[in-house]
Amino acid sequence: MSKETKKIPSGFIYFFGAFGGILFGYDIGVMTGALPFLQHDWNLTNASVIGWITSSLMLGAIFGGALAGQLSDKFGRRKMILVASFVFAFGAIMAGLSPHNAVAWLLFARVLLGLAVGAASALVPSYMSEMAPARSRGRLSGLNQLMIVSGMLLSYIMDFILKGLAHGLAWRLMLGLAAVPAIILFLGVLRLPESPRFLVKLGKPDEARQVLSYIRSDAEIQPELNEIQATVSKEASAAQNVNLGTLFSGKYRYLVTAGIGVAAFQQFMGANAIFYYIPLIVEKATGQAASEALLWPIVQGVILVLGAILYMVIAEKFQRKTLLILGGSMMALSFLMPAVLNLIFGADSFPPMLIVVFLSIFVAFYSFTWAPLTWVLVGELFPLAIRGRASGLASSFNWIGSFLVGLLFPIMTATMPQEMVFAVFGIISIIAVLFVKFRVPETFGRTLEEIESEGSNR
Repeated sequence: MSKETKKIPSGFIYFFGAFGGILFGYDIGVMTGALPFLQHDWNLTNASVIGWITSSLMLGAIFGGALAGQLSDKFGRRKMILVASFVFAFGAIMAGLSPHNAVAWLLFARVLLGLAVGAASALVPSYMSEMAPARSRGRLSGLNQLMIVSGMLLSYIMDFILKGLAHGLAWRLMLGLAAVPAIILFLGVLRLPESPRFLVKLGKPDEARQVLSYIRSDAEIQPELNEIQATVSKEASAAQNVNLGTLFSGKYRYLVTAGIGVAAFQQFMGANAIFYYIPLIVEKATGQAASEALLWPIVQGVILVLGAILYMVIAEKFQRKTLLILGGSMMALSFLMPAVLNLIFGADSFPPMLIVVFLSIFVAFYSFTWAPLTWVLVGELFPLAIRGRASGLASSFNWIGSFLVGLLFPIMTATMPQEMVFAVFGIISIIAVLFVKFRVPETFGRTLEEIESEGSNR
């Protein structure tokens, strides 16, 4: 590269390339512990306001992912990760400095953070997949998921550490400290190279060759550069005739519906209701103050991290649909059992904490099935000609689901018994399992061309 002559260690590239997932997870998880303190400090009792404060992050993410995807095609993955890390830091500081009872200020800061979260969800997998060697790409979705859930666990631990502070200070520090990893990411990405694929797209093969020299052996560089040049040329030609209507034409409808359906169901099954509101769930179940129930998010975070590691071990040993159907069935059962037991034995004989045990079972199965596999399928299902637009649409539906769950869950629990709220999500989980069984093709061990051929013939 013109200015970059010193070799950049590959470990440094992969660490900071994936580090955006830490911020993604932190900002998703931190409101779990901050919300009880915010409610107390601002005397928030309106379920709709609580829902908006929580879900405003996802509202921003709906647009952040699509916007970052388009801009990264123009300006590059590295530059957009830098922008996202700056927005992360600015939004976190702004949220922490929210004036007393300034709901609109906090909502704006959360939407801003959501733009960065959505951008990270689009940019990190793209950058990592374009930098990693082909033999390692199968585990990338697992690595990305591990980074995200590690960020969530970090936020839960920080919430627990800070819970002893005054209410008005505790939630501000919880939200504002997200700026620290954001600044670390910004400084790290300053040293990252641009992806070789983007450099080839710009007509800079020599710079792409230099980047490949950091992360490939000498024998691998030229063959991979030739492959990148051929792929970029083919994708440029394929993308010329693609529009939104193309996605739902007869040729692509089956695969697009499958991919978008899985992405949407991942959120509508209700996982984020647990991650956002577990202290409030424990409070409603036991009467224990939510601000004193911050050990439970850490338990959920540990389960998520262990599940992400388990997935990386078993990812290439089981079929995709087998794991999704197993996970979805157990998730549905764990959501339905509290309502069933309540009906059989009555509310008086139903131990309140049993619902939290069932929610932990849900998280355990979600962590190594639907959480990582959704994005594996999105990467495998869409044909080359529509991959960019279809992946963006799937991501948007995923964030829309997350937004609606975050917004509606407090309203639902304010108007329905808690076990019945989760029973609704249990029914949705059953529908998701049936959708996978009958409407999603198996992609394990098959080439993208074989998957595309089957989808075109349905």
